[in-house]
Amino acid sequence: MKFFDRPISEIAADIQSGKTSARDVAVRALNLIEEGNAGLNAFITVCRESALKRAEEIDALPPEEKKSMPLCGIPLAVKDNICTKGVRMTCASRMLENFIPPYDATVIEFLEKAGAVIVGKTNLDEFAMGSANENSYFGPARNPHNPAKITGGSSGGSAAAVGAGIVPMALGTDTGGSIRQPCSHCGAAGLKPTYGRVSRYGAVAFASSLDQIGPMASDVRDIGLMLSVMAGPDIHDSTCAGKPFADSAGNYSGNISGFRVGMPAEYFGGGLSEEVRGAIAPVIENLKSRGAKIVDISLPNVKYAVATYYIISSAEASANLARYDGVRYGFRAEGAKSILEMYSRTRAQGFGPECKRRIMLGTYALSSGYYDAYYLKAARVRTLITQDFTNAFNSCDVIISPASPIPAGNIGERAGDPVQTYLMDIYTVSANLAGIPGLSVPSPAAGGMPVGVQFMAPQWREDLLLKAGYAVQTMGRL
Repeated sequence: MKFFDRPISEIAADIQSGKTSARDVAVRALNLIEEGNAGLNAFITVCRESALKRAEEIDALPPEEKKSMPLCGIPLAVKDNICTKGVRMTCASRMLENFIPPYDATVIEFLEKAGAVIVGKTNLDEFAMGSANENSYFGPARNPHNPAKITGGSSGGSAAAVGAGIVPMALGTDTGGSIRQPCSHCGAAGLKPTYGRVSRYGAVAFASSLDQIGPMASDVRDIGLMLSVMAGPDIHDSTCAGKPFADSAGNYSGNISGFRVGMPAEYFGGGLSEEVRGAIAPVIENLKSRGAKIVDISLPNVKYAVATYYIISSAEASANLARYDGVRYGFRAEGAKSILEMYSRTRAQGFGPECKRRIMLGTYALSSGYYDAYYLKAARVRTLITQDFTNAFNSCDVIISPASPIPAGNIGERAGDPVQTYLMDIYTVSANLAGIPGLSVPSPAAGGMPVGVQFMAPQWREDLLLKAGYAVQTMGRL
């Protein structure tokens, strides 16, 4: 089950030239969704009618206008916590099960202007809270390489759709690794951009100082193309820096001679499974053989990253999810005899266990008497972690690490131990805390299940990530 084994730009060129039609490409994606989704549960909503209508509109455009669209007719899967006007957005929660957004997220506007065709909304952990995509109100998404195993989360549906070859590109959101970790498990490439590179307007907030929308695809070159379309200024988002991204063919030359790759001791010690270690070691040796310089570095404060992340993200989540009270929109519990009872019943019935857990953690961390001991201290440690990365990048261009300590596990095996699930984010949360970009690409040396190689770079240097990621993607072919 593969969409096309070639870059998005080539598919778009065929549509622009009339060699194929946007409608035929959309039909292929929709048919693959129909064939594969029953086993994967990757999609919550399929947009067959609107996708075909949009594809036919693209086919009717003049050739000159098509040529101005870099994503002309390319099917796109969208994580179901990103607003799509007139198309249901659930956040994989009972709370928003029937919510229809009245507007598009800014990234949706940018991508559709570039010619993208939305074919469906994908599964996720409820309100993007999870590392396995097991916390969805609509059931877990399943790994395309083994349906008994998790996809990773929270962007598990998007990663599964790309990893299975159902769609050539997808959108996810990344708060602590929610693009990179599922891409690692499903065999896809995924980028968390620099905080502020891509507008968050229209993405349902989990932790506002950490969230970023990012691209997912099978080919690193497609990641760069998508980012060049998605990045840019937005008056609706005060945290958007307005920095566009200009993709370049030089990012995909494969030449990494003199490239400095930092290898942090803290990421290659205990707790890393032998399967992951064995999949990343040959990548490091290959980079070295092609002229890259491996530099030993240290990130002394990343040992506090998981604790810091869960205090800050839970605190922000408790504030952001306060708006779901049954008054303005979304689910409302019945039978309440007072406004306070309606609030409590709505939130008790509308949220799943993981959302409730994080709301309680966050509310506790922000409460009187505990703010200084937890949230304020976590904010200070966040600054130390950021300084660690700043210091490390003085001696290297990118940092290499695993994206996950283990390959995808079986569905349900960690369901009763949330702390073990939280530790799955150990290699990814630091990039969000520091606001730097991170990219996961599949290791060509992986055995049975996919293993992701993560690269991190200084702020605004996504080009370095693409250069490193493409070198891994072409490992053994150059």
